[in-house]
Amino acid sequence: MFYRENGQFKTNYRADQQIFPIAQDRIAMALLLVLAFVVVPFTASDYLFRAILIPFVIMALAALGVNILVGYCGQISLGSGAFMAVGAYGAYNFFARIPGMPLIPTLILGGLCATVFGILFGLPSLRVKGLYLAVATLAAQFFADWMFLRIKWFTLDNSSGSVAVSNLQVFGLPLDSDVSKYLFCLSMLAVIALAAKNLVRGAIGREWMAIRDMDVAAAVIGIRPMYAKLSAFAVSSFIIGVAGALWAFFYLGAWEPGAFSVDLSFKLLFMVIIGGLGSVMGGFFGAAFIVILPIVLNQLLPLLAGLTGYEISTTAASHAELMIFGGLIVWFLIVEPHGLAKLWSTAKQKLRLWPFPH
Repeated sequence: MFYRENGQFKTNYRADQQIFPIAQDRIAMALLLVLAFVVVPFTASDYLFRAILIPFVIMALAALGVNILVGYCGQISLGSGAFMAVGAYGAYNFFARIPGMPLIPTLILGGLCATVFGILFGLPSLRVKGLYLAVATLAAQFFADWMFLRIKWFTLDNSSGSVAVSNLQVFGLPLDSDVSKYLFCLSMLAVIALAAKNLVRGAIGREWMAIRDMDVAAAVIGIRPMYAKLSAFAVSSFIIGVAGALWAFFYLGAWEPGAFSVDLSFKLLFMVIIGGLGSVMGGFFGAAFIVILPIVLNQLLPLLAGLTGYEISTTAASHAELMIFGGLIVWFLIVEPHGLAKLWSTAKQKLRLWPFPH
């Protein structure tokens, strides 16, 4: 009743190939964009921007990049944190060394630095796969940690490896408030997500999925594995690099190589698995789960302890948060291995038939 396609006829291929061919999807997306761009900036508090909204938007962008490589092309990567670090330090060097460097080209150049780095460490994917490829990409993580800590040129000869940025502006408008930072990051996410959605729907996206499903059969029908795999590494690394630059510039402000540790790589991989492999929407769901759940647990555990008459220390609450968080991830993977995006798809299918039995 609410999600019927009856009567929505398409008279040309352009209409049939829309990203949102159903009117309900277009209406829902328009309302969501109005909520994100118009309602939230006027209603959210400073704490909500700093603790949830800005991290969620940037992590959703990074998860989108990881999903292109892992979900669409089937290449397991544990070096996402390294790609974010390269994007952050690359953008920082362009921003600090070139006077008057505009912000948007700075972010793009940081993403291109991550692209070159990703292609370099994507070369092993031409010969190995699976866990062996995961170990090869994990080497990128350790190499990036060593590089930015030991080679002082990347940090403008700062011995600690710590750097900072300030006075960010775009088109002459300062980005010094939480609202302006949120809107800028959200705009970057919307543009890149739209481009990624069109990319995975096109010929190159079909090549990635063919390599993921069966690379030998894909090569037999004329798909070049080298081009498909390295292009997936390039596109994924670019998006992750831009996300790393946004994470450093707009969320951290000042950072060191430890801010992009292997923990961040695992967190991004969990986002993709929980949100749904091979789904653009899955990156958003996974980022929301990973970003919001720890904050909810941090607020909820002391409250529950107080209601039961017990006092819980900060250390105990932190350990309990990690245990509950890990248990929920394992439970969710057992109950719904295809991720939250699959639940969303199932709900849409049920809405097509409601209220009739099925």
